[in-house]
Amino acid sequence: MDIGAKVKELRTLKGLTQEELADRAELSKGFISQLERDLTSPSIATLMDILQCLGTTLGEFFNETAEEQIVFGKQDYFEKYDAELKNEIKWIIPNAQKNMMEPIMLTLEAGGSTYPDNPHEGEEFGYILQGSISIHIGSKIYKAKRGESFYFTPDKKHYLTSKTGASLIWVSSPPSF
Repeated sequence: MDIGAKVKELRTLKGLTQEELADRAELSKGFISQLERDLTSPSIATLMDILQCLGTTLGEFFNETAEEQIVFGKQDYFEKYDAELKNEIKWIIPNAQKNMMEPIMLTLEAGGSTYPDNPHEGEEFGYILQGSISIHIGSKIYKAKRGESFYFTPDKKHYLTSKTGASLIWVSSPPSF
């Protein structure tokens, strides 16, 4: 682990100069400069003082978890085609079921639909990329077309259909796909 680079990164994130960090930790600016360039190593006590000034602990500082993936491309998508319902679902955020919301890209062929979903807590949001859909919520039907979006609380049985085919982004929270 590159201690100096990590200290510099934390200092920069906190918006501190080397001199400000040195003052807070009761050290010299030269020591902070040498530390950040890996020209010196701090004692455990000194490192603990520096980290306290930076708002972290030894445990957090040395915890090296893999960096979380933020951007996802087509190579990351998981796809499923349902011939019976004439639809294709692309999970555009892998493993999203662990998150509060689960966005998918849904393609409905002409005459396609989604499985009816029972009432549940949460929220549903969608954006129509192409075509038009009917949103069935309880006994009501709402229409949406390209460039329009929808949002509802899924407290009634609900599903989507399309007579002409459609492509849309659908976000469900909590995940229910």
